[in-house]
Amino acid sequence: MPAPARTDSAPTPFVVAMAGLVALAVAMGIGRFAFTPIMPMMEADAGLTLRAAGWLAAVNYLGYFLGALCAVRVPLHWAIRGGLLLIAAVTFAMGETHVFALQLVLRLLAGIASAWVLVHVSAWALHWLLAWRRSQASGIVYAGVGVGIAVAGLLSMAAMLAQLHSDRAWQLLGLLSLFATLLLWRAFRVDDSTTGKQAAEDTGVPARIRWDADKWRLLICYGVFGIGYIIPATYLPDMAHRYIDNPLVFGLAWPVFGLAAALSTWLASRWMTRVDGRRLWALCYVLMATGVALPAFWTSLVAIMLAALLVGGTFMVVTMLGLREARLAVGAEATAFIALMTAAFAIGQILGPLLVSAVLHWAYGFAGALLGVAAALLLAGVSLWRSAAMAA
Repeated sequence: MPAPARTDSAPTPFVVAMAGLVALAVAMGIGRFAFTPIMPMMEADAGLTLRAAGWLAAVNYLGYFLGALCAVRVPLHWAIRGGLLLIAAVTFAMGETHVFALQLVLRLLAGIASAWVLVHVSAWALHWLLAWRRSQASGIVYAGVGVGIAVAGLLSMAAMLAQLHSDRAWQLLGLLSLFATLLLWRAFRVDDSTTGKQAAEDTGVPARIRWDADKWRLLICYGVFGIGYIIPATYLPDMAHRYIDNPLVFGLAWPVFGLAAALSTWLASRWMTRVDGRRLWALCYVLMATGVALPAFWTSLVAIMLAALLVGGTFMVVTMLGLREARLAVGAEATAFIALMTAAFAIGQILGPLLVSAVLHWAYGFAGALLGVAAALLLAGVSLWRSAAMAA
């Protein structure tokens, strides 16, 4: 791909990387994941029950799925700018109401907006970075998710230590999101120098995907990732609670998880120029499967922490590699295909907890679910490794 000529309207690689990082920090670290560190505060000061917390999480997953499905119909500048503004507004509003039905609507909207931003920032950033032959900088872009998780976790921990109400934590994160959005406002705009098909997508006209076996492979393997990631992400914190009573440890756990995710994408991006992307993706699935299966064989705090490290250290690398492979596989159809990949992930994310709920009452049902998901990740890893060998 020839590098585009530099124009006054064309962003620099630094601007693309940093704008992408901050946008994903807001969209994912706050829009998607801020509920996790604030949930214990809401349980303590707002009387939130575990059942209600489950519904708030579920509607956010549903919103993420719906947002991914319709993202390609939304022009780039509206999807990113509007999505970031919507996240700021609904996050602040979570601190303004205790009406549960309204909170459900707010978390649904946050999920929709998060998917819009992820899909369009991924397509936009990867387009420019590949054009400038700076694909390793994608590690900086996707580190934004971990950075956002860490910032949301640290702010929530500071609020707990200061004995602030959970309402204040939501409001502070909403104001922080608004500030970041205004800072990024000029970075995301329709750009005449963008290639023809990409420009067509940016105006909201979706490209037709030409399906083949390899695209189906990418779609299914990324959907498996949704199931493999969400089960430990949902249940490992509850398992850790059986062994840890210190609230400060819980307060630190989420920002450490986020920093590990941010560091992992940066390290993986160093290898991307030397290692085949699909083989690195497959290796991540082996590590993730190990983390998912470990608590089924070894029920201790050490096993749970190792599982959290293995899953937390790979989930954003897989996101980065999966969406990058989607961009390489389809070229100008990137936004539409990335949206479908994100929708497949969201379906897996919804199915994972349902699978656990269905087998939890069986003898060794939870362990069986962990092992089944680990096996699915390994099969997907084998498929990705073989596809890399066939392309070599």
